[in-house]
Amino acid sequence: MKGGLNGLKGKEISLISIVLMSATILIWTWEKTPGLTSFLPPQTQLQLSSDVGGGGSPLAKTESTSEQGELQLTQTFSAESSSGRSIDESHIISTALTEQIHSKVSNEKTEAKEVLEAGNNHNAQTLSSQENISEERHQEEGKEASNEANIITDLVASNQSPQRSYSDDRKNNEDWNNGTERKACNYAKGKWVPDNNRPLYSGFECKQWLSSMWACRLTQRTDFAYENLRWQPRDCQMEEFEGSKFLRRMQNKTLAFVGDSLGRQQFQSLMCMITGGKETADVEDVGNEYGLVLTEGAARPNGWAYRFPSTHTTILYYWSATLCDIEPIDANNPNTDHAMHLDRPPAFLRQFIHKFDVLVLNTGHHWNRGKLKGNRWVMHVGGVPNTDKKIAVIWGAKNLTIHSVVSWVNSQLPKYPGLKAFFRTISPRHFFGGEWNTGGSCNNTTPMSIGKEILDEESTDQNAAHAVKGTGVKLLDITAISQLRDEGHISRFSITAKPGMQDCLHWCLPGVPDTWNEILFAQI
Repeated sequence: MKGGLNGLKGKEISLISIVLMSATILIWTWEKTPGLTSFLPPQTQLQLSSDVGGGGSPLAKTESTSEQGELQLTQTFSAESSSGRSIDESHIISTALTEQIHSKVSNEKTEAKEVLEAGNNHNAQTLSSQENISEERHQEEGKEASNEANIITDLVASNQSPQRSYSDDRKNNEDWNNGTERKACNYAKGKWVPDNNRPLYSGFECKQWLSSMWACRLTQRTDFAYENLRWQPRDCQMEEFEGSKFLRRMQNKTLAFVGDSLGRQQFQSLMCMITGGKETADVEDVGNEYGLVLTEGAARPNGWAYRFPSTHTTILYYWSATLCDIEPIDANNPNTDHAMHLDRPPAFLRQFIHKFDVLVLNTGHHWNRGKLKGNRWVMHVGGVPNTDKKIAVIWGAKNLTIHSVVSWVNSQLPKYPGLKAFFRTISPRHFFGGEWNTGGSCNNTTPMSIGKEILDEESTDQNAAHAVKGTGVKLLDITAISQLRDEGHISRFSITAKPGMQDCLHWCLPGVPDTWNEILFAQI
């Protein structure tokens, strides 16, 4: 054998060596590959463990009127007036955005199919939100999402905000700057488990921060098992929330919620969680620093801001139901319509983003014809009234706005490297047997979450997921986990709803929004 090998020419030996090495590498690679299934595309539907059957309510769009004042807030919109940008700049933005929307929405019939009939039982089902219906009918959007985000990012860069001056501790705080990147856990995968250490505060005691209409302990409701569930991620342990730990982590920092009434619930929930629901005088009202003051004729201010002096931590909420800039068309006319600039972030955001260290955005349930008509909002794109029917479709307008505001925030991140921005996915509704004004109800008291586990890697809120993809804005994914909690809504115990009307949109507090804040805390 040795002689035979010695007799081979150099080229023949080299050829044999290459073949043997290639075969070895191929076998090693095959053995080390975890499985070809890892190359399969992810599922777009909510995957639940198969031990329990399906059924239930899909997401829908209209918001409950248990918070009566939200239908008539036009008198407060002057605080969201546009500034600092010319119509020409807006026109450039709107042209490209219009082209993107053209490829996604076929006609006005899309809107009608966004409102889905609720199921007849209380079991969890594969989620199919109104956004997902449009996504399924336009599969090409997934391929275009990244390019669209890049286009919008370039176009909205002209929306400037004040430069931020960072103190040395912010510049040098590596734990803060790297915290989100280190936590790779998918907190949206997991299950609800009973926990006798819940809730984190008392619904009887947190009257300083909690609106009475959301404090179900103060109503005639008698079942409170919904308070004793904790979210357990599948592949990791979620950090236990402690008010003192939160304040230390947020020392000399500001957290801002900007969104609709569900964002306000998350804000109130966090204030109760930090204080443990206890009355405290050691909190300062600093709303005037952000223009959050009660104006003449308004039912309430546009938001609230509070500071904990011990750590100089500021928590604020600003009401912006659609996350777009809204301004009166005729400032001198009290009955004027309001321009709803789909391609501009709220003026409040442009004015104060340099002060924020954590920003949580959300929108969703105000995107319907009833809200637009009731608040006298008129869609504008490029600084002028929108005349494009394909943008006028509610789904198209909402998608344009979400991509626009996310891209604008992403364009601000290089200026403010300490800023952590999140877009919170849509909070689901659970109206069974009708809508909020047609006898829809949510009387279930047994959580349909028991025995079910969310296994999907991807968010069920496809619009939000596509908007943040490829950006520095993180997804605060709460849709699927909240979909399993139909028993946690205000239901018939609303103190503001009319007889026969239930609130199956807003949540009892303590309750599900507390978990949203626990997931947020784990990522900052």
